[in-house]
Amino acid sequence: MAEEKRVCKLNHLMKRMKQLIILSVILMGAVSVSAQDVAGFVGRQMQTYPKSRLLDIYKSCFQDFMGAEHLVTDRQRVKAYLDDELNSTTLDDLQPWMYEPCGAEGNYVRVSIRTIKEGIVSADHLLDAFVRSANQVKHPSVERWRDRWHAIVNVIDTMKLNLPNYSADKHFIDSILSAGKYAISHSPEYREAYHPHYRIVEQGIFGREILPLIVKWHARMKRNKGSKLPGVVNPNALKMPKTDPYKKKFTDLQLIDNLGSHLKR
Repeated sequence: MAEEKRVCKLNHLMKRMKQLIILSVILMGAVSVSAQDVAGFVGRQMQTYPKSRLLDIYKSCFQDFMGAEHLVTDRQRVKAYLDDELNSTTLDDLQPWMYEPCGAEGNYVRVSIRTIKEGIVSADHLLDAFVRSANQVKHPSVERWRDRWHAIVNVIDTMKLNLPNYSADKHFIDSILSAGKYAISHSPEYREAYHPHYRIVEQGIFGREILPLIVKWHARMKRNKGSKLPGVVNPNALKMPKTDPYKKKFTDLQLIDNLGSHLKR
């Protein structure tokens, strides 16, 4: 009888240990991020935007994980802000690309307002995609994002990038996360060099509603301009290794060309 009780207790402990191991794996999966993916994203960020600071890398990463910075409760206000942005910029002010994925996983996409100025999408269409992307899902907690960021910045620490104001930026980010906040602006250097004008759109909405319009526009323009037509995606996305997670979600120029040819049939 004593032996049976001992075996039963041992089995119970083993079962409990297995449950704890599974729980630990789940929790680790919630905050872990591939070092290779982070390093690849950061490398492309610095290649395309060499004046980036840690603040700008952080911003793309939290947009990838959290989406838009806040829920949109006042549509008229964000519409007025977009209208003002459109009225105060020219095509020469904007980056040549139409979109770029955020962060290391591309859960969200930065869609340039160039898409509006080029007549690819209407202002209302992009605004609607932005609002739905901001409001359709509950944002993860700041605590979860803080854990994810710490994993990301640990990888960045090993890359020895010699970013300007690195220690100060790292401390500032930690301070806002400790205060229960997460959203920040681009660095002054980034804004001065690259004039960022975009809206964050969830990758599913982007793929279904906006990317097909970009593909059609690109095919139409290529018939007129031929090989001189610039790319529509941030050039850093064109240099991805085969294992890059963006490959699964976003197109490169070859795929755009193929889709364009199909759409012309």
